[in-house]
Amino acid sequence: MDSTNEAQTKQRRGFAAMDPERRREIASKGGRSVKAENRSFSKDRELAATAGKKGGMSVGPEDRAFSRDRELARAAGRIGARRGKDQG
Repeated sequence: MDSTNEAQTKQRRGFAAMDPERRREIASKGGRSVKAENRSFSKDRELAATAGKKGGMSVGPEDRAFSRDRELARAAGRIGARRGKDQG
């Protein structure tokens, strides 16, 4: 069996095999484990912006959802703005 067939027959294991709702539940626990005032991004917006930019640069332009779907980007911006107002 060649490597292409092996990749196609591999089954997901661990975190990848979990139900998306269960993954979100587990991931959110990590975010809640640190008080908001101790989260570095909540203290330093420039640090958060730099990290986001680096993350975006690690993905090729063809794989960036917001660059391909402007309505998706607008919707995300509106959600972020509402959340900012609620917390502020």
